[in-house]
Amino acid sequence: MIYGGGGAIGGAIARVFAREGARVFIAGRTQAKLDMVARDIAAAGGKVETAQVDVFDQEAVEKHAAEVAVAGGSIDIAVNAVSVMHDQGTLLADLSLEEFLRPIDGFLRTLFITSKAVAPHMGRVRPGVILTLSEPGSKLAVGGILGHSVSAAGKEAFSRVLAAELAPSNIRVIGIRPHAVADAPAAGSYTGELFEPMAAAGGQSVSEFLEGGLAQGTLLKRLPTLSEIAETAAFLASDRSGAMTGTIANLTAGALVD
Repeated sequence: MIYGGGGAIGGAIARVFAREGARVFIAGRTQAKLDMVARDIAAAGGKVETAQVDVFDQEAVEKHAAEVAVAGGSIDIAVNAVSVMHDQGTLLADLSLEEFLRPIDGFLRTLFITSKAVAPHMGRVRPGVILTLSEPGSKLAVGGILGHSVSAAGKEAFSRVLAAELAPSNIRVIGIRPHAVADAPAAGSYTGELFEPMAAAGGQSVSEFLEGGLAQGTLLKRLPTLSEIAETAAFLASDRSGAMTGTIANLTAGALVD
């Protein structure tokens, strides 16, 4: 079950999961984006079903999760790849309370709603895995990312505590922390719009901002790709990582060193 399955990261993960033999259910707000991912999966011989679901509607998400569990017998893997447009680059003096709270409320609300919806249908006899996504802002001390940073740290804290709660039910919870994703804007990610003001302020395109700016702040001098995130997600969801839970997979290319 992939929430935000029509987005750049969610779609990439869905394609890899389907390639590995999973029956994939993707949900999101925009049916056209879900259909694009579904066509790719079907063309490659994979199994996929789509549903237009508002992840802020708790009743609708819980109803859909119950339907997926019936259709599939259970929910073995759940991924929250939902995006919430927010502010980056505005300092406290010019930041409104609404702008500060938007990513905190948005991202954490979706995590709570989707996790609460899938957990009753996971684990016990068959192992379950919940994957979440955060950002290096969870640990960075950089001006202009107050709301973003607090939301990222909150997502990682949420994952750790949820891992403790769900471990007795045979459910693992792991966070994935990529840096800005090099090829995400070209794949239609909202990050193209997110980074545009910062890139423009420096007289750069979004691509130049990513490759010449953010990438140079990593040890590897590059940013992670959609493929790398999706392949990592497939590994973390598999039995090969069966001893991992309550932790964060660091895909920042060395922007953060744990």
